Amino acid sequence: MAKLNYHHLQYFHAIATHGSIAKASSSLHITPQTLSAQLNLLEEQLGYRLFERKGRRLILNDMGHITHNYAQEIFNLGDELLHSLKNHSTGFTSRFSLGVTDVVAKVFSFNFLKTVYEMDDKIKLVCKETHLDVLLGELATNKLDAVLTDTPLPVGSPLKAYSHLIGKCGLSFFADETRANELSDNFPYSLDNSPFFTAGEGSNQHLSIHSWFEQLNISPLIIGEFDDSVLAKYFGQAGYGVFCAPSIIEEHVITQFNVQLVGRTKEITEHYYLISPERKVKHPAVHHLLEEGKKLFNQARYPML
Repeated sequence: MAKLNYHHLQYFHAIATHGSIAKASSSLHITPQTLSAQLNLLEEQLGYRLFERKGRRLILNDMGHITHNYAQEIFNLGDELLHSLKNHSTGFTSRFSLGVTDVVAKVFSFNFLKTVYEMDDKIKLVCKETHLDVLLGELATNKLDAVLTDTPLPVGSPLKAYSHLIGKCGLSFFADETRANELSDNFPYSLDNSPFFTAGEGSNQHLSIHSWFEQLNISPLIIGEFDDSVLAKYFGQAGYGVFCAPSIIEEHVITQFNVQLVGRTKEITEHYYLISPERKVKHPAVHHLLEEGKKLFNQARYPML
């Protein structure tokens, strides 16, 4: 296969940005005929059409989106090269792109990810937070090096990737001082009919909590469901009810939100994984994070699972 012509890639990127050959040719100061011919050459080399026509606009199709993502990465690396040379830098700033699912606690993500800079203080960490399915799509197209999540790779996923367990822990329950003192003695049965905040419907924690309550034959009064776990913590801090969080961040929650521990359980387990394209991890940053992540759990104030 012939080598990629990067001028063709720039022309393609301009068309995608402007939405038409006419506008792109004007910005590039070349004729529309020349630009159209260059796009045809790129599509012939790749073996795919990259655009669909909708009215007067050219819209990226699926293969176009993949090509556009790669083009953007190539141009970003070019910008980093120019910046490095302009500043007479002798060290190459490596780029590490990580996806983080939006249900992972921010403080855990911070404590976990900050160790990357201990490995290499010249590294550029690019972190994207959204739903797991979106992140796996970007992992499949090489836009991400790994994904930090609370669930393993879904069974039957067509993606060739592997789930590496970082650690696991139980859940801790918190409330303001007055309520915590009332409920801590007979935990968890003291939660029966007590106001309680859960994670958003459909989350692993939401399902696990409700299943656990059924097993205990208790019925806390669910007065709120929040996708944003920080919001639940603020309501708990204000004295409206009990909330829970992974035990790995227990000390932070108590200090940051001025609440007290009601109790903890290991019957509900929170897992943390790094999903990467490699079964045997070779990427230095992924390997480093796995090692440091395990230390986080081993160094916790009380034994993790």
